[in-house]
Amino acid sequence: MIKRAVYPGSFDPVTLGHIDIIERSAEIVDELVIGVLPNKGKNPLFSVQERVKMLQTVTRDLPNVTVESFDGLLVDFLRVKDAEFVIRGLRAITDFEYELQMAQTNKIMAPNTDTIFLATGLEYAYLSSTTVKEVASYGGDISKFVPDFVAEAVYTKYR
Repeated sequence: MIKRAVYPGSFDPVTLGHIDIIERSAEIVDELVIGVLPNKGKNPLFSVQERVKMLQTVTRDLPNVTVESFDGLLVDFLRVKDAEFVIRGLRAITDFEYELQMAQTNKIMAPNTDTIFLATGLEYAYLSSTTVKEVASYGGDISKFVPDFVAEAVYTKYR
């Protein structure tokens, strides 16, 4: 049986913390689908298409990883992709509380689905896309937070 997982998120922009979770997840499952959401609750810096392209670039050397956008319920996307696992990265206990609620809700809605929680590497535990955008908006150095081409794209948006 092929183990297929979905790593959902807004990835606005993709950070080194996201990449850490992606690379480690790709070693655990046979196929990893990165699901890029529009996330209506946030005001995105990048379009969904731009975020998909960024993720395709950072995952180009991972043959078992694909990147797609989706809108709607995660459980519906899981069914469409025939995936049995959700991947979620955890930075802090506050992430866990929210993610546990989501995992339990998804389990009720899609009983054959499980969530795999991966603790973010210590070097990225502080990092979020929101932090990257805030630092960049003030002209700060984000080179330790995102790949170089992503940093350039972020700075371009703020110019």
